[in-house]
Amino acid sequence: MNPAVHACIGLGANLGHPQATLRAAAEALAALPDTRLLAVSRCYRTAAWGRTDQPDFVNAAALLQTRLAPQALLAALLEIERHAGRERGPDSRWGPRLLDLDLLLYGGRAIDEPGLRVPHPHLHERAFALVPLAEIAAAEPFPGHGSVGEALRAIDPAGVELLDGA
Repeated sequence: MNPAVHACIGLGANLGHPQATLRAAAEALAALPDTRLLAVSRCYRTAAWGRTDQPDFVNAAALLQTRLAPQALLAALLEIERHAGRERGPDSRWGPRLLDLDLLLYGGRAIDEPGLRVPHPHLHERAFALVPLAEIAAAEPFPGHGSVGEALRAIDPAGVELLDGA
């Protein structure tokens, strides 16, 4: 059995009822085998990134303790997305979505395998992911950037708005 590690997950949605979708996704993360949900951030609103002709996104982050291997965890994240109605297609990159789950960090490791790059390749430049992640996991190791908190201090977090009642 794999040793337990901390894994950081980015959650995002901009279609349907994003906050409810993110709550349901957090519940699904908590139900994963050999995994314990340690923390979930509050929800934040940000303008769409990449393709701006779509609704604002609601983002959050989750901190897990898991014994799942990185590829198995990624497969579980993709299954949670599918269960929420997410359909991935060639034109969906940066497009609107019912749910997006990204494996941002895994046990302080750098992983570069087909279909899986950890840390997430653009995490260090995305305030919409770093702000909620730093709320719950500022001290987590971020290969190449020190810690999550250090990476957040290196960018401008403008445009990331905490949602009321989040």
